[in-house]
Amino acid sequence: MKRQVQGTTPAGAYSPGIIAEGRFLYVSGQGPLRDGQHVLGSIQDETRITLENLGKVLAAAGVSYADVVRCGVFISGADLFAGMNEVYAEFFPEPRPARTTVVSGLLNGIKVEIDCVAVIST
Repeated sequence: MKRQVQGTTPAGAYSPGIIAEGRFLYVSGQGPLRDGQHVLGSIQDETRITLENLGKVLAAAGVSYADVVRCGVFISGADLFAGMNEVYAEFFPEPRPARTTVVSGLLNGIKVEIDCVAVIST
């Protein structure tokens, strides 16, 4: 069983979030978008907007950053890691989720994209 969660407006053929088996929320990669437009800036600015968008999907499912158990972070250059990590640490309380960070070519000139999995309390 799965159920769609909105929270943000997708830029393609995907759901912002899917709740599976009533217990797991899978959040699609979120980027630095406001009102459907990319907001390009420093890695800190883009990470903050990206995590705010991730938070909107989490909230739409009734969970918070504290419920996130895994994140995938994609950045456009290894030199951006420290700036991304600085902002990332502000959003996730201890114990922080497991995380993988990958340097990747991202679309539309953005510097960061983040997806996650959260556990919904039963």
